[in-house]
Amino acid sequence: MADTMEKPVTEQDPAARSGPKTAVLYRMVMDAHICPFGLKSRDLLKREGYDVEDHHLTTREETDAFQQEHGVKTTPQTWIDGKRIGGHDDLLHFFGKEAPSDKTDETTYRPVIAIFATAALMALATSWAAFGTVLTVRAVEWFISISMCILAIQKLQDLTAFQNQFLGYDLLAQRITRYAFVYPFGEAIAGILMIAGALIWIASPIAIFIGTVGAVSVFKAVYIDKRELKCACVGGDSNVPLGFISLTENLMMIAMGLWMLF
Repeated sequence: MADTMEKPVTEQDPAARSGPKTAVLYRMVMDAHICPFGLKSRDLLKREGYDVEDHHLTTREETDAFQQEHGVKTTPQTWIDGKRIGGHDDLLHFFGKEAPSDKTDETTYRPVIAIFATAALMALATSWAAFGTVLTVRAVEWFISISMCILAIQKLQDLTAFQNQFLGYDLLAQRITRYAFVYPFGEAIAGILMIAGALIWIASPIAIFIGTVGAVSVFKAVYIDKRELKCACVGGDSNVPLGFISLTENLMMIAMGLWMLF
């Protein structure tokens, strides 16, 4: 491994140093910053069976000089068999893999699956700790209330982004814009109180109200108006499509509110 900058292999250079399974990698390794894509590139190359000549760019000046010399705007940069492959995404494509940038606008249910699966396991674990069994009514109640809390956290991470997406379909928020700001706080409060089983006379009406408004809004936007929208249920920057999942979230809140109230 070299810790100082050496002259990289260029696209015109025959690169006698590079054997059939050798790659040359230049990446930023500074005191204040280690490039994550450089680490990913090194790991990918090793997993593909390459020996890696790992060269470090240790200063901003050294990095700028490297980029200027080779006409590139980013690091890391990889050479294989004397040919410059490029950055991390280019390296993924070289090995026939899909890069994260290829699916930036792709819709996905992955965040929702992760949230509900984690909430379910947390609810079962809590039930086991409290009652010595996972087969309890409280486990179901905890699943819904924990899900509400996690979903609220997702929204509260970036309230502005959530509001912008939520205003696209929520009927009440379109009339009273500030409701888009209040919604995640209401969801969090209701979920926390339901986990504790306390102040249900506050938690249940909140859950029933926001769940009903949400369910009606989603149903109208998706099933009546036939609009294709992104769901703000897991935060404002998600690519989760508005539809069954968001409707289920709201129906769960309504059911939970009614169950714990009556």
